[in-house]
Amino acid sequence: MRSSGILLPVSSLPSEYGIGCFSKSAYEFVDNLREAGQRYWQILPLGPTSYGDSPYQSFSTFAGNPYFIDLEALIQQGLLTEEECRTADFGEDAQYVDYEKLYRSRDALLGTACRRSGLRESQEFRDFLAEQREWLEDYALYMAIKKKMNHVSWLEWPCELRDRDPDTMETCRRELGEEIYFYQFVQYEFYRQWNQLRRYANRQGVRIIGDIPIYVALDSSDVWADRELFQFGADGLPSAIAGCPPDGFSATGQLWGNPLYDWDRHRATGYEWWIRRMRCCSEWYDVVRIDHFRGFDQYYAIPFGDKTAEHGQWQDGPGLELFQAIQRELGEIQVIAEDLGFITEGVENLVRDTGYPGMKVLEFAFDSREASNYLPHTYTSNCVVYTGTHDNETITGWYQNLCPEDLEYCREYMGNCRTPLKEIHWDFIRLAMMSVAKICIIPMQDYLGLDNRARMNQPSTVGGNWRWRLQKGQTDPKLLEKIRKLTIISGRCNC
Repeated sequence: MRSSGILLPVSSLPSEYGIGCFSKSAYEFVDNLREAGQRYWQILPLGPTSYGDSPYQSFSTFAGNPYFIDLEALIQQGLLTEEECRTADFGEDAQYVDYEKLYRSRDALLGTACRRSGLRESQEFRDFLAEQREWLEDYALYMAIKKKMNHVSWLEWPCELRDRDPDTMETCRRELGEEIYFYQFVQYEFYRQWNQLRRYANRQGVRIIGDIPIYVALDSSDVWADRELFQFGADGLPSAIAGCPPDGFSATGQLWGNPLYDWDRHRATGYEWWIRRMRCCSEWYDVVRIDHFRGFDQYYAIPFGDKTAEHGQWQDGPGLELFQAIQRELGEIQVIAEDLGFITEGVENLVRDTGYPGMKVLEFAFDSREASNYLPHTYTSNCVVYTGTHDNETITGWYQNLCPEDLEYCREYMGNCRTPLKEIHWDFIRLAMMSVAKICIIPMQDYLGLDNRARMNQPSTVGGNWRWRLQKGQTDPKLLEKIRKLTIISGRCNC
C-alpha cells in the first residue's frame, strides 16, 4: 500500500510554553494530517535531552522528555495555575526554542505539580511503577543523584556512587526519596499523556513513526546501571566511542562520544537489553526508524580520548542475529533502516535479509560527478523516500546552495528550469511522491518552502540546533488541500 506522511518533531509544534508538547496543538496536527490524506507522523526521539539539547543524546533510552508534558493538562488537573504558567519565562521568540530558559522554568513548574499531585496514593501510579520497574528505578535514582552532584557526568562522581556500591545506593534511596518521587511523577505524566495522544492519532488513521539512535549517551542511566553491556576498560572509562569517519558532513569525521556495545556480552544474554528496548519502542510507536543502521553490520570505533574521528577502525556488529532474536521474542515490528552514507555490501545484505525498507533522500541524488542510487528512477518499492531529513538543509535552502554543475544537472533531470524559486520545493515534493517508494515522508519545513533558517540540525555542530518551531496558522486549509490533492494523484491517499 502506497502512503505518505510528514516529519515534524514534537518540539516543533506550536505551544504557549516555549516548546511543542502533547498539547491541543499536537491533536490539531493529527487532524491536519488526516485532512491532508497522510497516514504517518514521523517524529524525532522522545527521550530527555542532555548536553547540546540533542534528542539523540538522552539520559535514558526508556524515559520520556519532561519538556513534552502538556502544562495545560496539569492546569486542568488542578496541579498548576494559569498564572504560574503564564509568568514563567520560556523565552520571547516563538519561532525557536530557548533551551536554557526552558530548563529552568519547566523543572520548577513540574516540581510544583508533583508536590500537589498526591500521586503516591494512586493505585494507577503504583501500577505504573511496577510495570516500568526494570528501568525506572535506576533512572529516577540516577537523576536524583545527578541533581545532588550538580549535574556532572556520573564518570565524575565519587567511586561509591559511580560504581553503585550497594550500601551507598540504599542510603541514596532513603535520603533522596523526594527527588526520586519527582522523576517518577514526571515519567508517569509523560507516559500517560503520550499514550493518550498516540491512541488519538491511531483512531484518526494516523500512525506514528518513532526514531531511535542506535547508541545511548555515555552520561545516561542506561550506561551507569548496565556498564557491563558496553566497552569499558579496567580503569572504568570507555575503551572506545562511537562516531563516523570523514565524510561530506565533516572533514575530520563525526565524534559522537557514545559508548560502544559489548556485543559478545549482549549475545550471551540473548540480546535481552535490546529486546527490552524494542518492546518499549513497540509500545510507543507504530513504526521505528533506527538511526545509523549500518552500525549493526560494522561500527566505527574511535579510541577514547581522541579529539577527532580520523583514527577509528571498523569492527563487526551483531548482524542479522540480533534482529532474529528480537523477532523470536516480539514478533514482527515494523522498522525503517536508516542506511544512509557510505554503504558497503554487508550493510546492503543486512537490510535485504531483515526485509526492512531503507531510506532514499533526494538531496543526495544530484551529484553531477557520479551516478547516484538516490535518483528516483533507481528505486525499488521497498524504501522510504524523503526530500531531506532532520540532518539536512531544507529543500529550498539546499537548492539555493547548489554549485552550478549540480544545479544544471538537477534542472536537466527534472526539466524545471522555469520554476520560480518560491515554488521549487513543490517540484521535489512531487518527484518524491510520484516515486515507486512505498512510503514518502516530507519534512514540514519543505511543505512550507522555508529556507535554512528553519533547518533542524547541522551535524558536527553544538548549539543552535533542534530549535525551529512551526507557527500557528502556517498549516492553513489551502496548504492542507494542496497536500491532499498531490497525495491522491500520486496514489498515496488511504482515507
